Amino acid sequence: MSEDTTGEAGTGAAERQPPKRIRADARRSTDALLTAAAEVFMTSGVDAPVREITTKAGVGAGTLYRHFPQRSDLIAAVFRHEVDACADAASSLAARHAPVEALAGWLQRFAVFIGTKRGLSAALHSGDPAYDTLPGYFQQRFVPVLGALLDTAARAGEIRSDADPEDLLRATANMTLPAQDDHGHTGRMVALLIDGLRYRAHTPEAR
Repeated sequence: MSEDTTGEAGTGAAERQPPKRIRADARRSTDALLTAAAEVFMTSGVDAPVREITTKAGVGAGTLYRHFPQRSDLIAAVFRHEVDACADAASSLAARHAPVEALAGWLQRFAVFIGTKRGLSAALHSGDPAYDTLPGYFQQRFVPVLGALLDTAARAGEIRSDADPEDLLRATANMTLPAQDDHGHTGRMVALLIDGLRYRAHTPEAR
């Protein structure tokens, strides 16, 4: 029994240390590549040279191809990474601002996301099966986030209670201009949209 216990303890220790280091290193490399690729795609397009991406990320080409064997793998991963960053911003906004201010701030953040990702549109609509799941991922991440912000603001009596998150996402995306506009037009349109949501807001019932 002592031999079995020792063997298990030794195996557990061996399994705990090296894999964690490998995972952490891989995660750092992946994050660096995704961040660099997002910046390069925005300025140089999705067909930018691999060297431009790897230089900005501080990794070798072998590392990029190990994580993303095809260009489409990298583009899809960048899109998901940016979707996650935008969706995750909602919780910090909700923690720091009043409900309607958090809602307005997140819609502005979403508008920036749409504006800066228009460069990916041609690739995402190319028919490549690597991108087939991305529209569903977009909906899966953004609809619940916006729905929660709308519900919180409605319960606080700051906006009307009949706003549909999918309609609002579509409306914001449709009025978003490319990043070169500095989002001046889009910012004004989002502000008007929030004003419209305030119309017919109901005062929360006393508890």
